[in-house]
Amino acid sequence: MGSLFGTDGVRGVANADLTPELAFRLGRVGAYVLTSRSPGARIAVGKDTRISGDMLEAALISGILSMGVDVLRLGVISTPGVAYLTKHLRADAGVMISASHNPVEDNGIKFFGGDGFKLMDDVEERIEHILAKGEESLPRPTGDKVGRIYDEPAVETYIRFLLSTVEHRMEGLHVVLDCANGAASDIAPAVFERLGAKVTVIHADPDGVNINVGCGSTHPHVVQRTVLQHDADLGLAFDGDADRLIAVDATGQVIDGDFIMAICAKALKQDNKLTDNKLVATVMSNLGFVKAMEQEGIDLLRTAVGDRYVMERMRADKAILGGEQSGHIIFLNHTTTGDGILTALQLVDVIVKSGEPLTLLRNVMVRYPQILENVRVRDKHAWRENTAIQAALKQGEDVLGDSGRVLVRESGTESLVRVMVEGPEETVLHKVVGDIVKVVEAELGV
Repeated sequence: MGSLFGTDGVRGVANADLTPELAFRLGRVGAYVLTSRSPGARIAVGKDTRISGDMLEAALISGILSMGVDVLRLGVISTPGVAYLTKHLRADAGVMISASHNPVEDNGIKFFGGDGFKLMDDVEERIEHILAKGEESLPRPTGDKVGRIYDEPAVETYIRFLLSTVEHRMEGLHVVLDCANGAASDIAPAVFERLGAKVTVIHADPDGVNINVGCGSTHPHVVQRTVLQHDADLGLAFDGDADRLIAVDATGQVIDGDFIMAICAKALKQDNKLTDNKLVATVMSNLGFVKAMEQEGIDLLRTAVGDRYVMERMRADKAILGGEQSGHIIFLNHTTTGDGILTALQLVDVIVKSGEPLTLLRNVMVRYPQILENVRVRDKHAWRENTAIQAALKQGEDVLGDSGRVLVRESGTESLVRVMVEGPEETVLHKVVGDIVKVVEAELGV
């Protein structure tokens, strides 16, 4: 059957790769593995705004109900909203139907345990194993033993939780919110308006097909432009399922996940709230971020790329803050997964408490030039054992020396090798990455 679960659930083109039939089977097996299937067993189900969500939701829920498990239907809500409500409502598990920042034709199915955390590898492997064997042997209750749907209007509960995570009101701040025509469209404006901020909202009119289209955290130039046009204090851009945040300061400078983590980590440390002064980030975090944390006396723990690896390290080392340059940031003292709206609130809370604008707070670090090139290849793992590629990497490392670095990794979802270099001299970086990419293309290119 191959690997069904990627780095963030099951994803594919809706109705082609991720079909209603597969969603039905995932519902059945997920319900079998994640619940006791005893009377009262429940799974919370949410979705983002993409058009295929209705189709996959119907199929997934049917599979869950066919196992005798009830469904708490949450409707359109963010991925972290599902994680929070799964635990809050004491459901046995949660499921989010979303492809996050991907284009509208894609969709995905992501499971959470009853504790609100994403599934561990061994649980996903068990689900895959049963699917590979065929779920026909699983029970099929009849009569009054089949599951029922209960519509759960829990968005307000989630909003109240978000509001509870900040200490200060936000009167006097003008904030631009780019909701990516996704799951944040109703939630984010409501939260910031209740806290007293002046809010300018863009891309909060989802029609099923405009999610992530030229907007949101993957297109920060849009919120940049709006911040400058409206002379706002800052901008906050979310992705389709609102688990990421990219910010923009009053001058239009992009404040990515590294900057946000640096600002929040410094503030938490000053308040003696950063447990053991630990912070978790991936190997993709900027070298300037690494050096800034060293200067602040913060112990930076590094992981492979992917929020699941960040979370594993955070839980193992009891860190309360961690995340990725992409803006997927986890405040483990508040919640169990990355939450773009919660992250935005924590960032603005620091701004209000410090009395300093984001244009000054971002000076906590200086971004080193960083260049990333993707190379489409026949075998994304073969670069590790390829002599010519390894020689090219060694040559690049020698050129950069101690002032920079070379990082190569394979994509988790596509047949790509990603080549990243960073250092103080951008002209040197272009030559180094170009030389490496040429060798990778010659050795492995399609």
